[in-house]
Amino acid sequence: MTKKTTKYDVVLIGAGAAGLMAANQAGARGRKVLLIEHTDKVGEKIRISGGGRCNFTNLHTSPQNYISQNPHFMKSALAGFTQHDFIKLIESHHISYHEKTLGQLFCDGSAKQIIKMLLDLCRESHVEIKMNCHISSVTKKEHFELATETDLFQSESLIIASGGLAIPKIGASDFGYRVAKKFDLNIIPPRPALVPLFVSDQDKPFFSSLTGLSNDSLVSHKKTNFRENILFTHKGLSGPAILQISSYLETFKDEEIIINLLPDLDLAQEFTVHKNNKQTPANYLKAHLTNRLVESLATTPDYHKSITDLKKESLKVIAERLHNFKVKIVDSAGHQKAEVTVGGVNTNELSSKTMACKKVPGLYFIGEVVDVTGWLGGYNFQWAWSSGFAAGMNC
Repeated sequence: MTKKTTKYDVVLIGAGAAGLMAANQAGARGRKVLLIEHTDKVGEKIRISGGGRCNFTNLHTSPQNYISQNPHFMKSALAGFTQHDFIKLIESHHISYHEKTLGQLFCDGSAKQIIKMLLDLCRESHVEIKMNCHISSVTKKEHFELATETDLFQSESLIIASGGLAIPKIGASDFGYRVAKKFDLNIIPPRPALVPLFVSDQDKPFFSSLTGLSNDSLVSHKKTNFRENILFTHKGLSGPAILQISSYLETFKDEEIIINLLPDLDLAQEFTVHKNNKQTPANYLKAHLTNRLVESLATTPDYHKSITDLKKESLKVIAERLHNFKVKIVDSAGHQKAEVTVGGVNTNELSSKTMACKKVPGLYFIGEVVDVTGWLGGYNFQWAWSSGFAAGMNC
């Protein structure tokens, strides 16, 4: 069967945040644009994010909030389309929003407002969108050629915005990596990020007994640390601080994180000040931690003796455990539960200003498929907007 051939200036793969942004920018420049999505919905990650309200950016966005083999790569794109530019965009579409914590901005209404805005912009820019469209091959001769069962799409430019491996139930796949490999581009091995962490079977009973309990903590791994809540789970740990630190673990195999359960106190100093206190360390700790957590930690007799009866070294051991609670991580919840992916197309292969591939003229990679991963809190959406804008303005 002869396939129907249609020519475009630009074809984009992936109708998520980055793809929608790039498509409307390219269309607004007068380019004939086709946006292809292999599922039956656009912007699914936008829709489910932030409890349905979309944490669409962060007021404090800077290159320091990203992980990449090249920590300077994202500077140009982030400067070219900033968080303030996106805020102006949603304000122009009368989408109200609020700051939650740590600069995180959410829609007052629904994440669907962001999706509608992006679709409206694409419509105004005459972007053609094909849903449930499965690409069977990507080749390049004079132009890029993308084949489906029934169609052949040709284009001068091809933008890959197909995302990473996180949350496969909403359509995540390795499509972008496969395209990169086809054109001999280097890929930083992808791994789950912003993901719950698992402990060993030996340690599970302790964590399982505290399931559902949260605690404001400082979580560290090597030289990186985050101060937010942690959440105990039946398999280990989750919560904002844990999700943040997870992006910095390289294997999830016997890697250690350290948790300061009382980051606002110097417990050794407190015990010195209260040296004549007949209160037990366990009872003292219950003024600062939940009873359940204290009872789970207070496993030696010293926790139940009066502070005044304990030697300085014994009190130091208790303080050390609370401030440097060591946890061995043996696994993560995987891509199924991860919010994003660390790794992807090596940034050395791309122009930081345009997202264009250096080896293959006309080929672009944007968003999560690139080796740029943001912190929790709206940073990954900002990377999608910024990298999408850069490609859309230059393709």
